[in-house]
Amino acid sequence: MINSVNDMDLDEAISDLQPETHPSVANQSPFDSQGNTHGVHDQTRKARIMIVDDESYNVLVVRNFLQRAGHESFVTTTESPQAIDLMKRDLPDIVLLDIMMPEVSGIDILRVMNITPELSTIPVIILAASPDPALKTLALELGVTDFLAKPVDPSELVLRVKNALAAKANFDMLAKYSVDLERQVTERTRALEASRRHIIFCLARASEFRDNDTGHHVIRVGKYAGAIACELGYSPSQVGGLEQAAQLHDVGKIGIPDAILRKPGKLNPEEYDFIKKHAGYGKQIIECMPDSEWQNLKHHTKLGGQLLDVKTEPIMRMASRIALTHHEWWNGDGYPLGLAGEDIPIEGRITAVADVYDALSSTRPYKKPFSREKCFAMLEEKRGTQFDSRVLDAFFARTDNIIDIQIRYADLE
Repeated sequence: MINSVNDMDLDEAISDLQPETHPSVANQSPFDSQGNTHGVHDQTRKARIMIVDDESYNVLVVRNFLQRAGHESFVTTTESPQAIDLMKRDLPDIVLLDIMMPEVSGIDILRVMNITPELSTIPVIILAASPDPALKTLALELGVTDFLAKPVDPSELVLRVKNALAAKANFDMLAKYSVDLERQVTERTRALEASRRHIIFCLARASEFRDNDTGHHVIRVGKYAGAIACELGYSPSQVGGLEQAAQLHDVGKIGIPDAILRKPGKLNPEEYDFIKKHAGYGKQIIECMPDSEWQNLKHHTKLGGQLLDVKTEPIMRMASRIALTHHEWWNGDGYPLGLAGEDIPIEGRITAVADVYDALSSTRPYKKPFSREKCFAMLEEKRGTQFDSRVLDAFFARTDNIIDIQIRYADLE
């Protein structure tokens, strides 16, 4: 408990402590001729001020000075061991702290405040008769805002508290602004991500509608690719990116004539050569490659990958590689580049397995779907020739996921 001091003694003490002021600086005092404040800002008036001093007399004197300056909210204690608990309970806006106290010193309190997140940003003004230089340096290292010499000058006290509270208000405002800005950025990022996913899906669906597919094909291929990638140790964000990118694997079909793309029967060699161009068309769609560069492309098979390669967007760059390379074979017999082995990007190798499985297990104008067992057997036959064995192993390790995806995203009859 704080020892009581009667009002008369306190007024006399305050009168004794108030320094004589020269007429030239008298107007700088926060008090009028009756010792009352000229007024403080409403926000400052409502600030919660904590005073920690083992001498009750000092606590009452400092509090009275600040009350006369217009401050209204105080937390006080002469028991330094209780200071931290009181701070956590009341969260003051500023702490006036005696540095030399028994049991728990001001330095001890500062150390605890520094490692306590909710207290670490509270400004602290040290009250000390004549602090040791080494002690003063230590206090500054611990983040002390200011020092006030005892006996306290009321004018200096009020102004230093005012300045510290103004700095705290600015800090709090910036902190709130930072939180608000981070929230807005997060919301905007989510909105942009949702828009990107929608655009990717719409572009993928556009290619599927060209050849009478339902559009579920692109979803399944993306999901199959994600399941394989998960088994290969991809992170959740990488799996999500691959799922999106793989949906654009056949976007180059947009550049294939309907007469070929929708032909119900078997394609002749010339038509098959033409349909191979969709890999290159897809790359060109994604990349938006200039015409001059496009003219230098080898043959005409690279259009597919180019439609997607937005060079600053990782997922679109991945989609471009997939569009261009998902028909490459592990042994080099694929198209359009004739790449082999590890030269084929891993995302292209993953999507190749996903795409072929979906083609085998789905209805097409020229065939009925094969049974699941037949599809698995046909994939296995191409191990080491068309498909990377490691990717194929990952596919078979996720058979339960593959079947679930196939059922969940089945084409409507």
